[in-house]
Amino acid sequence: MRAVEFKVVETDPSPYCLVAPDTVIHFEGDAVKREEEEEASSAVGYDDIGGCRKQPAQIKEMVELPLRHPSLFEAIGVKPPRGILLFGPPGTGKTLIARAVANETGAFFFLINAGESESNLRKAFEEADKHAPAIIFIDELDTIAPKREKTHGEVERRIVSQLLTLMDGLKQNSHIIVMAATNRPNSIDAALRRFGRFDREIDIGIPDATGCLEILRIHTKNMKLADDVDLEQIAVETDGLVGADLASLCSETALQQIREKMDLIDLEDNQIDAEVLNSLAVTIENLRYAMSKSSPSALCETVVEVSNVTWEDIGGLENVKRELQELVQYAVEHPDKFLKFGMQPSRGVLFYGPPGCDKTLLAKAIADECQANFISVKGPESLTMWFGESEANVRDIFDKARAAAPCVLFFDELDSIAKSRGGNVGDAGGAADRVINQILTEMDGMGAKKNVFIIGATNRPDIIDPAILRPARLDQLIYIPLPDEKSREAIFKSNLRKSPVSGDVDLTYIAKVTHGFSGADLTEVCQWACKFAIR
Repeated sequence: MRAVEFKVVETDPSPYCLVAPDTVIHFEGDAVKREEEEEASSAVGYDDIGGCRKQPAQIKEMVELPLRHPSLFEAIGVKPPRGILLFGPPGTGKTLIARAVANETGAFFFLINAGESESNLRKAFEEADKHAPAIIFIDELDTIAPKREKTHGEVERRIVSQLLTLMDGLKQNSHIIVMAATNRPNSIDAALRRFGRFDREIDIGIPDATGCLEILRIHTKNMKLADDVDLEQIAVETDGLVGADLASLCSETALQQIREKMDLIDLEDNQIDAEVLNSLAVTIENLRYAMSKSSPSALCETVVEVSNVTWEDIGGLENVKRELQELVQYAVEHPDKFLKFGMQPSRGVLFYGPPGCDKTLLAKAIADECQANFISVKGPESLTMWFGESEANVRDIFDKARAAAPCVLFFDELDSIAKSRGGNVGDAGGAADRVINQILTEMDGMGAKKNVFIIGATNRPDIIDPAILRPARLDQLIYIPLPDEKSREAIFKSNLRKSPVSGDVDLTYIAKVTHGFSGADLTEVCQWACKFAIR
């Protein structure tokens, strides 16, 4: 059942007419072509949703059955679902899914945006009741109905109470479904998430490579693609982007193709030459350029260092590089091998050793090799003086990493936030212990499918809580030693490979006389040498 819309061209008597159940409607002729804007906004269906294969089936079961066949629930003696909460990172298509459901079911669609007042909420439910079957969609639910114990204004509390009252007031046979979307489900008032209100929750997560391919095909179906464009390969490389990111990527790709043709276009002419228009075709170079300019929207609020460090930038440490490749790179690139042997790949590793031995550079390099996003967190940055905020910061960091998968999450100075519990002198409130407990909880909740690898770095492994280092957490310990003579020579070559070096410079001798220097010390030596040369 879908709604069929009519455009009234004549009424008798004219010009006004009251439509009642016994009104006779005559129609003839061909269907009128609708305006493009109206058609684009209302023609969204399940076929226009890519990247989520399970969720539409769940939504059909929870929305279409109660709206179309309420007798099924009456016959079995249960109440149909009343509210559905869609949660997930921004840009994953939560609003699009709600519109598609409304169009596919032919239900009246009423949108409530953030900032609505109590009276507007009441009007929305009244209108939905008049036009049933109807779907009420509340976008950004966390801004309308935050936890009442954390709000300081009376207005916010009244709006939450009004929403609870309205949802409880829905009749069993009202044929109204309330859908809501949020990217912060834990910020919503708990009373809304119980049975009879938003009692069904659906996770709209980051699409995998197959999902990215579906979304790319949807957004490029009207594009003219060159023969060298391989969408399957692009989908693999864009793993971690959400639907909105991929839509932006396709738009930027098309704009880049137009920029390349600007020399052939005379902007003074009213019409562009047909030959120029026919020559427009998106190439793989256009896509590569657009990909270099885009990053996951999940990382917009996170300080992300673009990982462009390669193994060549790190001199020496060949054994460490090989071990890291086996631990991280193989797990990302060959997960089927681990499944074949019934193994779970390691989820974390701890770098320990003297300061200045390239622990951070190693983490960046492995992220670059795996084509993964890189989030770097300085331990002390996560700590605040406010009760509960440090744990919330840890939760947010892990949520961002999960949303940006594949991702390498790097904790520098891990010993500052993960000291052994019970030994923190002066920690009367137990804040440090709570932070460690939160880290342990997040690590245990990091499923293998999330494709997030955790790396910690410290100069003091002896003071880190033992629970952090047990299997399934940071279970691999890698010692990063001071470089030996061969490694020191490799570090000098790496640092000076872009600098003009005189023929009388003997790097082998310099490596021999710099015993005890760390990688950072050797880099500083090279920088000072360049400064003296410039003088």
